[in-house]
Amino acid sequence: MALVSEKEDTIQLIGFRAGGKLFGVNILGIREILRDASLEPLQNAPPFVAGAIHIRGASVPAIDLRKRLGKLNPSDASDRNWVLISHVGNGDVGFLVDSVTRILKVEPEAILPAPDLILSGLRSQYLGGVCNSEVGMLVVIDLNRMLAGDEMKALQKLAIPHPT
Repeated sequence: MALVSEKEDTIQLIGFRAGGKLFGVNILGIREILRDASLEPLQNAPPFVAGAIHIRGASVPAIDLRKRLGKLNPSDASDRNWVLISHVGNGDVGFLVDSVTRILKVEPEAILPAPDLILSGLRSQYLGGVCNSEVGMLVVIDLNRMLAGDEMKALQKLAIPHPT
């Protein structure tokens, strides 16, 4: 499947589930997708940080999007996960999710402002809207705006061990 769509104005999204809800992110913001990556715990990390992932000689902090989005129920927790790697701020960050869909093509005008019902419990600064897709209604989020400035600073200060 080509990354460039036939129509230049079509947006390609990666859909994913986090805590039973369906979300989507623009594929252009995703560097890679990993399945069942092992996490190394980090000392003194904020609650939404799940640990560090080692990828090709580099260590990347991993954010649990289920916790970050307030969507993790204890019954939803799984040892199996997917990780979306995205460049955020000054470095790469992994975002843990429950599952990932195939690439979804959406017309820009199909992404509508999120209704108040969707906004409840989610921070509006990282919401891009909602849209219907072939896999259901997606809440479109912007991973670049997922962390506030002070949270990015805290993430950068973490002592992330480098792989040996």
